[in-house]
Amino acid sequence: MASFKERWNIKSNWQVFVILVVFAVTGSTAAYLSKPILALFGIEKGTVSNWIYYPLYIILIFPVYQVLLVSFGFLFGQFTFFWAFEKKMLKSMGLGFLVPDKKNPK
Repeated sequence: MASFKERWNIKSNWQVFVILVVFAVTGSTAAYLSKPILALFGIEKGTVSNWIYYPLYIILIFPVYQVLLVSFGFLFGQFTFFWAFEKKMLKSMGLGFLVPDKKNPK
């Protein structure tokens, strides 16, 4: 726990617990919601090849996860942590242009 608290600049064990719960709930929910979203576009497991379905499913999980992570973070009272986490993750993936940086405007 101490390493999580130090790395993430967290003060209490309760906050660590809440953050880990948010990560768990977000991952499960993103995987669960991606199937119906694909179905809205007419892409279902039995109607298209698995070579098409599963890559699209995995690719769709990423943006759904990003939105849900910040949303669940807000609901659990940890928006500041998850917004900073989101910006850092997108920047490390080379997608930092998606999140405006108020400190260093371009």
